Amino acid sequence: MSFTLPALPYGYDALEPVIDERTMNIHHTKHHQAYITNANNALKNAPELAELPLIEMCKKVASFPDTVKTALRNNAGSHYNHSLFWICMAPPTTVAPGPVGELAAAIDAAFGSLDAFKEKFSAAALGRFGSGWAFLTVKPDGSLAVVSTPNQDNPLMTGIVPESDAGIPILTIDVWEHAYYLKFQNRRADFIKEWWSVVNWEAISRYYVEAKNEGKVPL
Repeated sequence: MSFTLPALPYGYDALEPVIDERTMNIHHTKHHQAYITNANNALKNAPELAELPLIEMCKKVASFPDTVKTALRNNAGSHYNHSLFWICMAPPTTVAPGPVGELAAAIDAAFGSLDAFKEKFSAAALGRFGSGWAFLTVKPDGSLAVVSTPNQDNPLMTGIVPESDAGIPILTIDVWEHAYYLKFQNRRADFIKEWWSVVNWEAISRYYVEAKNEGKVPL
């Protein structure tokens, strides 16, 4: 089985004015595609792993042979992270102002309020030194946590990330510079602030219920 680039659920210009069309096109067709190509090339050296679904690959990567572990940690990890990133967003004219139902209640329970959650999540994204990601995760007991990972690691990677950071990711932001540099240059804080207006809260609310009740990982 070879990984393939997933289609976006919207056009490259759909997230304007937050994320510009050129950035989305390059990010999806060049950066994401490159990680997929690299992952597929690594799997040629480990055909016994090639049938693993992407989510299982992320969960088990710590146990892979040293000959492919780093390549798949970086590239399969990136494939998952980017795939989640795309489906966490929607055109700004269509998104709800915040989470609904069970997720709204869980955010209030974990962080006190939606604004307090946004502040903690934004701080995790802004404080990530170098390149990486911030995630909202669901713990086995259904509670929520904010974590940040370096490079292309994610909370599915048991044995890679600290045990306290493991969980099911339901929301993520990419803070590698290629995600925002054409418009925002080095102003990561401005990118994060504007990004909230394209978060697809309806989808994130659904991901939370599915993760809590079924252990389902969004993809």
